[in-house]
Order: sequence, then structure tokens, then C-alpha cells
Amino acid sequence: MHEALDELRARLNGERINFAELVILGARAKARRLPANAKSAREAAMSLAEMIRSRSIPIDVRAAEEVKHVGLITNYDE
Repeated sequence: MHEALDELRARLNGERINFAELVILGARAKARRLPANAKSAREAAMSLAEMIRSRSIPIDVRAAEEVKHVGLITNYDE
């Protein structure tokens, strides 16, 4: 994950990463790759996208803290 985000940051030339957009794009790409019930996959992707837009995603605070300590969040103030 760290490597992928570094690659994205390099291509953005200093612009901030829009994580909501990134999750939506990832969810849609993943939904397209899922076999079987395509309608169910589309509905799941749309549901996730709506959760992101409405900012109603359950957050795992411990996981977020771990990410900070592992160093996977860029310090944009530097």
C-alpha cells in the first residue's frame, strides 16, 4: 500500500491525494472484477460510494492510529 501511494504522490506532483475519490475508484474497479452476481456487486459499490460521500463510514480508530505510527500518512506540512 505504501508503495502504491508513493507512486500516486509522485504522479500528482505535490497535489493532495483525494482519499474519498481513491476509495470510490477502487470500489468500482473491484466491483467490476467480481464474478457471479454483477447486480449485487454494483449495488455494493454504490452503497460504499454513498457511505463515503455522506461520511458515514465506520472508522476503526485503533487501525487509524496504527497507520500513523507505521508511517503510511504523509506529513503535508513539510
